[in-house]
Amino acid sequence: MQSRIEQICTDKGLKMTDQRRTIAQVLSESIDHPDVDLVYQRATALDPRISIATVYRTVRLFEEANILEKHDFGDGRARYEEASGDHHDHLINIKTGEVIEFYNREIEVLKEKIAKELGYELVDHRLELYATPATTEKQGDDSDDG
Repeated sequence: MQSRIEQICTDKGLKMTDQRRTIAQVLSESIDHPDVDLVYQRATALDPRISIATVYRTVRLFEEANILEKHDFGDGRARYEEASGDHHDHLINIKTGEVIEFYNREIEVLKEKIAKELGYELVDHRLELYATPATTEKQGDDSDDG
């Protein structure tokens, strides 16, 4: 059975080698925005013959074909996710590197309003929030009840 990304490649007329199929499978199954090194680790677990150069070339090919989206979440690594028509934004946990996808209607309305107020028609945007986990205990509470 073809992975989602392999099917997109086939639909776009890209030549699919066994190694590209494996890389497409790894990327289709990824939910964590992997960098090339992580894609390489996962791909070689399935096919040890895949080289890091092949992963770099394949990822670049998929990106140029608008199959993958490249992100820079400020950690010095290019990270990837499958390109989709569904718009979403990202919240990045700067302590763990976890990337959380989210959609917020209020943000979508606000970005349109801002562009309009500045005399522009918005054609696209990316929003990345960088955060640390909130603590559950009260900090700095100096109130005394007695």
